[in-house]
Amino acid sequence: MFALFTYKTPPKFSAEFKEYYGFANLKQVKVLSTTLLIIAGLTRVLGLLFYDDVQNIRNYNAHSLGNWIQLSGSFIFFLTSRWALQKPEITSRMRQYITIAFIVFILLVSFGVSYTVSMYNTKNTLTMFLIGIVVVSLFFAIEHKEIIMISTSVIIIFIISMVIPRINFEEKIMNVIASFVLAFILMCASRYSYYFKSQHFVQVKQLEEKNLEIERLNIQKSEILSFVAHDLRNPLNNIGTLSSFILQENEESLEAKMIADSTKQAKEIINDLIDAVKHEEAILQTEPTNIANYVEAIADKWRRNSNRNILFEAIEIDVMAAINYSKLERVMDNIISNGLKFSDIDTPLSISVGRRNTNICIVIKDYGIGIPDKLLKYIFNQFTQAGRRGLKGEKSVGLGLHISKKIVEQHKGRLIFSSIENQGSTFTILLPSA
Repeated sequence: MFALFTYKTPPKFSAEFKEYYGFANLKQVKVLSTTLLIIAGLTRVLGLLFYDDVQNIRNYNAHSLGNWIQLSGSFIFFLTSRWALQKPEITSRMRQYITIAFIVFILLVSFGVSYTVSMYNTKNTLTMFLIGIVVVSLFFAIEHKEIIMISTSVIIIFIISMVIPRINFEEKIMNVIASFVLAFILMCASRYSYYFKSQHFVQVKQLEEKNLEIERLNIQKSEILSFVAHDLRNPLNNIGTLSSFILQENEESLEAKMIADSTKQAKEIINDLIDAVKHEEAILQTEPTNIANYVEAIADKWRRNSNRNILFEAIEIDVMAAINYSKLERVMDNIISNGLKFSDIDTPLSISVGRRNTNICIVIKDYGIGIPDKLLKYIFNQFTQAGRRGLKGEKSVGLGLHISKKIVEQHKGRLIFSSIENQGSTFTILLPSA
């Protein structure tokens, strides 16, 4: 509890918080002064409409005077706050003075209503004054020194108010006690409100700083990866060229074939890295294509190159979609490669083309080892921890499916999957129909 009374906004954020809530407090002054002006105005209009009846109210003249004070004061603060909000160049101290003056005005107005209704013995009717205290506590962020000064003014107001009425000593003591209680309530409520507003502001700023730091680190990571990937291309091209020369002289050289295959794999990884670190995607160049024919050609290519049993079925033949040939083929190659990598050489891989509602649907299903449940949520992540070695020890950097998903989304489509461990996986590409 003591920490609440002594709490201060951390120095790192103190000036910014004070500046921010200087404007926020002024906005509250404008809103509350407008509200009070409307209420006081309606009260004055009703008093004029029912003038004869209103005159019979006890202490009518005091109520009428209080109403004029509310009207004029709220109007002045409305104009002042509006002017201050339109002048961002005014000092924070000036905004602070306007806010404190309005808070004192609100407390005086609410005290005046209670004072008049209670026949000048405020402890008897504290409802309006308590409302004023609640309004001040909830709507304004008040610094430590200011709230002590305002709470002290509450006690002073009570003491001064006992000079006019003729009340006995016991009543005066009760009023003094009430003033201390109300000042303490104001102090507690205000500090509680200030604490949470300050904490919220600090947390938001810390989150913004962390987001900026993460963004900066991501940019650095992307720059490093892009730099490394580009610089690796030249030596790999040289290695690939040398291995091709060796194969031209000796087609049966296992060492040259291994070098050529490794070079090709390394180039594919580099291409994946470059695609993964791109922040701005180029506009996708597409053209209307018969998807059944397109996918069948890819299936034939893999059937020839892999010597695996790849089944193809066109549930519907006339299915057109706007696609980028090379990019979508890369998606198909990634998924088919994974399906073969994690399946026994004797098990087939099936590909089908059809429709699903308004979308064109490409389904690639394997009957391999599937994906464990604990890895399912990571499957599309960049550098995913779901990356595993194939059944023949093939390596994976965990970028293929991440890039595939990005490419499908560039086509305004979706890439979804389902998998059961030891039963296989199914990947579905949904593309908008052309």
